[in-house]
Amino acid sequence: MPAEPVRARRPWPLALLRALRLLGHVLHGLWTVRRHFPRLDETERARRKQAWAQRLLELLGVQLRTRGVPPAAGSLVVVNHVSWLDIVAIDAVQPCRFIAKADVHRWPLLGALVAGAGTLFVERASRRDALRVVHLAAERLQAGDVLAFFPEGTTSDGGTVLPFHANLLQAALATGRPAVPLGIAYRHAGAPQRRHEAPVYTGAMTLLASLWRVLRAPDLVVELHWGAAQAAQGRDRRAWAADLRAEVARLAGLPPPAGH
Repeated sequence: MPAEPVRARRPWPLALLRALRLLGHVLHGLWTVRRHFPRLDETERARRKQAWAQRLLELLGVQLRTRGVPPAAGSLVVVNHVSWLDIVAIDAVQPCRFIAKADVHRWPLLGALVAGAGTLFVERASRRDALRVVHLAAERLQAGDVLAFFPEGTTSDGGTVLPFHANLLQAALATGRPAVPLGIAYRHAGAPQRRHEAPVYTGAMTLLASLWRVLRAPDLVVELHWGAAQAAQGRDRRAWAADLRAEVARLAGLPPPAGH
């Protein structure tokens, strides 16, 4: 499915006004996680995260569409990765505890915000750190958290699903918890069959440059398509990861990986 070229039709003064409102919203969110989250229970934290994410999408002018049933407690969500916006869109439907690469912690403002919201950070180049996070993830699944991670390990251009890294699936295998595939796609509001490239965050693009592209896009829709929960059913983590990749591609409306 081809991507539609970005057409910056929203006037830059309007986009700048949205950016200023967005900054205020991010700062308020950072204040909330630092001031209030330590004394809130998990249910109230989730409620506030969801409301904050929904408001952020509204400020960005991004429409949200969802299909399927969000996961039950104690599930591991496996999702393709296109943009920094993925986390916001998912939280707007189903607040999750994310597992993210340590680089995210260094993002301006947003890094501190996602850390305060309970994200588990992993140094992907360190096998020892990956094992540490697998153990933490297993503990959180047993405690009933909904965990979400991006097994591609990086963002794509939205036109394909990259090969999955299987390590973190060990947490679901060790606890007997299900994995829930989720396909995410960005579309044009007036042409839902076409991918929208404004949110794509790859290569040398900076976070601020990507944010500006989103702010200038007047017709951006994010689609979340939840699949059915899967048990491992005797598969090892690599075989399970390959099957989940194929299902995520299907849910995102993308071609199946080779071999499926």
